[in-house]
Amino acid sequence: MPKVRVTRKDFLDDRQGKTFADVVNDPEQPFDLVLEFFSDADRQRRMEESELHHDRSPLAGVVRELESEPHIDRFLAGVQIRRNTRFRQAVGVLVRMIMERRGWQKTGRKGSLGVRASRAEETPAHNTGGLAFWFIRAERYELCDGMPFRSVRQRSEEFATEAPKTRQRRAKSGKQ
Repeated sequence: MPKVRVTRKDFLDDRQGKTFADVVNDPEQPFDLVLEFFSDADRQRRMEESELHHDRSPLAGVVRELESEPHIDRFLAGVQIRRNTRFRQAVGVLVRMIMERRGWQKTGRKGSLGVRASRAEETPAHNTGGLAFWFIRAERYELCDGMPFRSVRQRSEEFATEAPKTRQRRAKSGKQ
């Protein structure tokens, strides 16, 4: 699939994106860098693979690379709770726009990206464990045409309700 490019105008024309005009128009926030970062075809492929093959949110496929961008890391390290939160939320909106343009839809579920550290004054919100340092959760997506693989949860539920004789026949025939 060809890469998707979201411009500032596209973002501000979006029903949800327009509510983040403060982030887009703040010259101290590295939002143009975020737009450029997510316009990369390889990153978009990794976002899709994160859902398809790793059963994780699209952001999980690129979050470490995103957080390693010096300007983004520096901004999120600042003790500006509201601005940092809005910035992270705007990133989530951008991810949604890209995923929808690539044929995906929101599931209404969130996936974990980290374990939030205890809150301390004069310290920016960050994680002590997990995949990401600054992002705690991210939206999950599914292909509009349906997913090619069943989740482990779905397979487990089917396995639990399947009769033991059926499981034995499947095992002998080699069918999964």
